[in-house]
Amino acid sequence: MMAEKPDSFKHAPLQSEPAAQHRIVENADLFRGTNEIMIRHDGLHCRLKITRQGKLILKK
Repeated sequence: MMAEKPDSFKHAPLQSEPAAQHRIVENADLFRGTNEIMIRHDGLHCRLKITRQGKLILKK
């Protein structure tokens, strides 16, 4: 599966929120074949991992 360009991401509204407030990103676009990525948030690096059971874990 090839990653889409950011300007072609599909936006899908959540039932309780207006569409303009949320953007849906597929995990395949984020992880690109790996099971772990680093995210910078407020100057800190956080680790987002997909477990063997397919769950997401976010650690500071």
